[in-house]
Amino acid sequence: MADSKQEFSTYKGRPLVRCGDEIYYGSMEEPYVIRMQIKSKKEVGGAEIADKVTVQLMATDPYLSPRKQLVKSSEKNGLFLAMDIADIWLERALAKK
Repeated sequence: MADSKQEFSTYKGRPLVRCGDEIYYGSMEEPYVIRMQIKSKKEVGGAEIADKVTVQLMATDPYLSPRKQLVKSSEKNGLFLAMDIADIWLERALAKK
């Protein structure tokens, strides 16, 4: 019987899942996860890349209201800067647990 656990791409050892213009970084089994939303894109060298990205640190507790799940939010220029701050925020939040 095949293992039902799905393998995801990872970044710095944590799952990285993309669905359309939303990217989730971290595990839903941990107390916090990062949600990144690509707000705008631009074309560079024939490829479309993320321009404006909203980064949100969110609690994964399903009993919290959506408003209380949002811990921290920021908008960054480009996916590289968004991933950089996402990793820092997630590391700090999980270190406090």
